[in-house]
Amino acid sequence: MDIAALVTWLVTALGGFYMLGIWISRGGARSGASRLPVPVVLGHFALAAVGLIVWIVHLIMGGTALAWAAFVLLVPVALLGFTMFARWIPQRRAGQAAAGRHTSAERGFPVPVVVAHGLFAVATVVLVLLSALDAGGVL
Repeated sequence: MDIAALVTWLVTALGGFYMLGIWISRGGARSGASRLPVPVVLGHFALAAVGLIVWIVHLIMGGTALAWAAFVLLVPVALLGFTMFARWIPQRRAGQAAAGRHTSAERGFPVPVVVAHGLFAVATVVLVLLSALDAGGVL
């Protein structure tokens, strides 16, 4: 289960990097270019990256504390991700109606990438939780 969590986390990260690249290239970090606040985007990215590093260290060294630390880091990552998703949905709908006009940076996110990123993220949270429970002898 530990390796499955790593794989889902890496796939999630790839989708996240792709969307972050789109967001930055379309001026997402500039004021007014995005409905996604810069601290939310960068916080989501930074916490997810730190959590992934903690998870990799857990895989190398073992231990319940590292597994739980990775899970605890995933909680705000998930909350920030859900916040961005909730702000993205109206932008996506507005983007379809406003072809040719100024659009926000996140309107360029491909729907399949957003959906896959979210599904793999949920799978990652579940697998990390189950792994942490198993490492602690709960399961």
